[in-house]
Amino acid sequence: MAVMEISIVPIGTKSPSLSRYVAGILNFLEKEKDIKYQLTSMGTIIEATSTEKLLSVAAKMHAIPFSEEVKRVVTTIKLDERKDKELTMEGKVKSVEEKLKKN
Repeated sequence: MAVMEISIVPIGTKSPSLSRYVAGILNFLEKEKDIKYQLTSMGTIIEATSTEKLLSVAAKMHAIPFSEEVKRVVTTIKLDERKDKELTMEGKVKSVEEKLKKN
């Protein structure tokens, strides 16, 4: 299992607000198979069975703003993949929350 955090920023848009671009990208993710995602205030976290799947999805997400006459897009990606045990978005958060309870 692999987890990716991705932030896509269209550059040179007519408005400083980017929420319409984010909504368009999330509409794409809703249709994508074999992934889970979570929108955050600064990006989107996506979970899939492989890094290859995540990178394929990231490339498609990156291309979406270009279909709306955007001339430049900056995409930042962070990948987390484990081979020793299952890795999930929920599991990562739960692990930290359990440690907070011990303090």
